[in-house]
Amino acid sequence: MRILITGGAGFIGSHIADRLAADGHDILLLDALLPQAHGGTVPAWTRDHEFVEGDVRDADLLARLLPGVDAVCHQAAMVGHGVDPSDAPSYALHNDVGTAVLLAAMYAAGLGRLVLAGSMVVYGEGRYDCAEHGTVRPGTRRAADLDAGRFEPPCPVCGRPLTSGLVGEDAPLDPRSTYAATKLAQEHLAAAWARQTGGSVWSMRYHNVYGPRMPRDTPYAGVASIFRSTLERGEAPRVMEDGRQRRDFVHVTDVATANALALGTDTGPGVLVPVNVCSGEPHTIGDLAGALSAAVDGPPPVIVGGARPGDVRHVVADPSRARTLLDFHAQVRFAAGVRAFAAEPLRAPVGKG
Repeated sequence: MRILITGGAGFIGSHIADRLAADGHDILLLDALLPQAHGGTVPAWTRDHEFVEGDVRDADLLARLLPGVDAVCHQAAMVGHGVDPSDAPSYALHNDVGTAVLLAAMYAAGLGRLVLAGSMVVYGEGRYDCAEHGTVRPGTRRAADLDAGRFEPPCPVCGRPLTSGLVGEDAPLDPRSTYAATKLAQEHLAAAWARQTGGSVWSMRYHNVYGPRMPRDTPYAGVASIFRSTLERGEAPRVMEDGRQRRDFVHVTDVATANALALGTDTGPGVLVPVNVCSGEPHTIGDLAGALSAAVDGPPPVIVGGARPGDVRHVVADPSRARTLLDFHAQVRFAAGVRAFAAEPLRAPVGKG
């Protein structure tokens, strides 16, 4: 197949491109090279593929690129927690307007297969169970509790402690940041497009992706990159809350494999199917910081408490749907993956060539 990968010069998109090319596909990369993620030069790894520098919001450009394309793998987005609410217009323009323009162009080109970069942030908090009230959805954690070091969300009915479990794709969606809201809007736009056109959409709800080519020295990067950047400066990673918040860290090569499987699997006409893309091996943020520090013989992590607005406590994924529908099984284990990542290259500092 000839596959257009938007955001194809980026961290995840470039690994998908390499995997799909190795599988024999014809790859076309489109990337705007946003300064939030890229330095001053086109990344070297684009040289093995056909590359166009441009914006996914450019309808005329898409009209020229899409003829002859069989499927689109839409990775282009502003990502990460960002700086503050002033980022909201940029997130909405890049993520949601960009997706809407792409979907309209795909319709005009008669193209009906899309794999979308979704995110686990659409869940908000993960799954929680109360001994008395069963599965519950905790509300936003109170600033007073966070300041006092009470990080675990209580049962919203009785206030008792909760047990964190695996969050499945059918869980209620509750985005708690600007980025999360735009990722959910992308899914709604793509689902509406699928219903209207008979198209096929997979939404790949990535959990915490890490690996080589992550951008460094930027607030838009993932926590693994932030810890790596800190250690390279000779400083201790700063871990918020008590470090016991749980996540699923999945290696970028496994994410590329999941996308390859989705591109080769039809959802059926008019359907968007979300799938968790995860390792199935949950760990704490403290585990990640400690493993990276140990791998480079750096200073041990410092627990600093507090939490950013919109931060959630636990999001641990249920991998069963991806296993059943895509036969996806993550191959990179946490210990080996993090140890390798500690020595692997990050992308050039943002704003520098």
